[in-house]
Parts: sequence; structure tokens; C-alpha cells
Amino acid sequence: MQAQCYKKHIRTYALILLSIISISCSAPSVPTALSQLLDRNSIKVGTVYGAGTFYNGAGGPQGFEYELLAGFADFLGVTLDLYPFYSYEVMLEQLEEGNLDIVATGDAVTSDLQQRFAYGPAYQYVEQQLVFKAGTDRPRDIQTLSSPIVAVSGSSQVHILNQLLADQQKPDSQTAIVTTEDSDSEELLQQVALGDIDYTIADSNRLALQRRRYPSLAVAKTLQSEMPMAWAIPLNQDDSVKAAIIEYFGTVHQSGWFTVLEDKYFGHIRQFDYVDSRAFKNAAESTLKQYLPLFKKYSGDLDWRLLAAMSYQESHWEPNAVSRTGVRGLMMLTLDTASDWDVSDRVDPEQSIRGGSRYFASLLSRIPARIGSPDRTWMAMAAYNIGMGHLEDARVLTERQGGNPDLWVDVKRRLPQLRQKKYYRTTRYGYARGDEALQYVENIRRYYDSLVWLDEQDKI
Repeated sequence: MQAQCYKKHIRTYALILLSIISISCSAPSVPTALSQLLDRNSIKVGTVYGAGTFYNGAGGPQGFEYELLAGFADFLGVTLDLYPFYSYEVMLEQLEEGNLDIVATGDAVTSDLQQRFAYGPAYQYVEQQLVFKAGTDRPRDIQTLSSPIVAVSGSSQVHILNQLLADQQKPDSQTAIVTTEDSDSEELLQQVALGDIDYTIADSNRLALQRRRYPSLAVAKTLQSEMPMAWAIPLNQDDSVKAAIIEYFGTVHQSGWFTVLEDKYFGHIRQFDYVDSRAFKNAAESTLKQYLPLFKKYSGDLDWRLLAAMSYQESHWEPNAVSRTGVRGLMMLTLDTASDWDVSDRVDPEQSIRGGSRYFASLLSRIPARIGSPDRTWMAMAAYNIGMGHLEDARVLTERQGGNPDLWVDVKRRLPQLRQKKYYRTTRYGYARGDEALQYVENIRRYYDSLVWLDEQDKI
């Protein structure tokens, strides 16, 4: 629902832009790259497979780049013709030959690439990091590595490594670069985690995504910071498509949709805790199996993996867990909540999961119907932690400060204010540990993502 509202907002800007284009194209003139694209009624885009770019999920096409591209096609009022590639170089060659309109690699822009292509505006900035496996010797100098650094052929990582080694060349340098087209950057990170290779280089986005699955991935050194991410377009064509891309990113930033999308894919994974991530993965592959049938039985309309992620955050799947405030059990129920949902024994796993699931479902039903998913889920989850009244206080603060009280990305910024006197004294329910509620939700989102992946890999 929220995404639809944003797209309507974006379409308003698109109609204005297209009206200008149609007026300018009504007079006899040389066709522009954009007018040809509009006449064709489609935009041909190249990308690569990956969790942060494009993949076919259970609900259809997904990925950060895919959603951005689908939004741009909608902005122009044309069909998105998406061509996933396995090779960076083949894809870039197709762009140079005019067979593609845009390339969205999800990869950083290097100086070498800027000589070959024009680019739209930067929409993210990433770091390029040398990655190794935790527990092995941490490399200090890329010039003296005894094993090669493996990178994807044609990627920005290869350009960066070649430049760094050329700039810092030492007579005794023994570092080698091995390039491959048989594995993508996410697979190379997996190979480092499994010990199949010693080193690779990855951007901070892809590393953050993979660390949820392989917590042993460690950063040896940041090789380059603040590298822009942007869409590539042919170098020698006119600027009409580039102007449309600039206009599009302006509208999605102004409408707030870009912030929502970025939070969806990356907002909850920026922070990484090695010990916690490793402990969760181990527990998911061992402890969870004894409670899995109960999570499935009582999840109802919920995703059982979300319920299990909540339980891990609450109790680490310890049925006898008890908090400093006296809540107990797998779902950490208070005495009052247990009574409300017919739980007579809070440390009984089945009763706790049944009661926690029903309580959470009730909170979901109390979130205003106009709030779409997944925002309503994250808000209900925050309410599970601090109560519905405090959640409403955070939404009121959000509206007072010019934010959207129906968007989790806006509300979560105000949750920590519930702990600050100048804010909570103006609210109905007063002080609350809103910062803990925020961390609570973000942790569960990470656990949930990991459970989805582990489940798909049949590792649970």
C-alpha cells in the first residue's frame, strides 16, 4: 500500500516530464535517445544476479536494483525489459554496442569505467574491503599476501586492485590477482567463509548481506571509501536519458520512496555483531529443530520464521529464560499477557509460543489498516517490546516533526526520543526504552532474513 502511494506520487512527476517531452518532440527534430525509448515503449536494462541486484524470489522478481529499475520504467510509462547477465564484461559490451539502454550492475563506479560510459547520479556510496576468514591470520599489507585475491572478472574490484598494486608496486611484491567468471561476488564471499579461498574484495553492501549468512567473514582492510553507485549509459549518446534518470532520482528522494527501499534491503544489516551472528546461526542449525513444529503449528497467518526470529530475540530459544523485569519463557510473556491469552505455564514451550503468536497477531490487527506491509509488521513488533501506547507516542512525535507516522523508516528514528525527557514529557504514556525497541526490531529482521536463507538451503 505504501509503495503504491509512492508510485502515484512519482507518476505525477513523470506525467509532467513526459508532457514536456511530447511538446518538444511534436516539432520536427532529430530523435533523442529518450524519445526513441518512449516510441519503443520499453527500456532495455542489463544487470547481474545477486541478493542486492536481482533475483527471482518466492513472491516474484526482487532486489534493490530491480525495484529501482521497475520504478524508473513506471516513471517513464514504459515496459521494463530486464536482461540478467552472468558476465560484467559481456553486459558492458552490450551497452557499448547499443543493445541496452542502461546497465545497473549494483557495482561501484571506477575511473576506468568513467572513460567508457556516462553515468546517472550516484544513489549510494560504498567501501571496497579486503575480506578474509575470521580466525585466520589477518593480512596487513596487500602487497605481501601469500595467497591470491580472487575477484569477479570485469568488476570494479578488479579495477581497484590493479590500480592499487600498480600505484604501490614493490620489488618484492608477491600478491597475485585471480579473476573468475565462474563465481559472482557473493559466491566468492561464501568461498572465503568456507575456507576454499583466502581473500576476496567486496563492497560494503554485498558484504553486509552475506555476513548474515556467513558471520565468519571479516574485514582485513578498507581499500577504498566513498565509491559511488550509479547506472551506466552509453558514452556518446545525447543527454536525454541521463536527464530522465536525474529527474527520477530527484522524485524518489523527494517522495521518500528511496529511503524506504534502502531501509528494506540494507537498513537492518549495517551493524554487524560477529559473536551474535555466529551464535544465532549455530542455534538455528541445532536448537531450533525441537521447537520448529510448534512455530509452524501456531504461526497462523504469520510466517513461522518471523515468529521463530522473535522468539530467538526474546529468549535465545531457552524455554526457562527470565528477564530482569520478570517476563518469562520462549516468547517472554508478562503475567498479564499470559493471563490474557490463556497461558497457565509461561515456561512451557507450546503454551508460550501459542500465547506469543496470538498476542503478536492481535497487535498486528490493531495497527491502522492504511499502513502497508512490511511497515505494519515492524510497528507491531516494536509494540510487542514496549507496548502499543508507546508506539503511538512515537508515531505522534513523528507527525509533529514532519515525518510520516505510517512509515517504519520515519517512526524508528523517533523511538529513541521516548527516552529523552524533552520529548517523552510531551507524550501521553511518557518514558519508554524506545532505543531498545528499535534495536529489538532490527535484530529480528536480521534473524528473520537469516532463517529464510537457511530454510531455503535446507539447513534447518
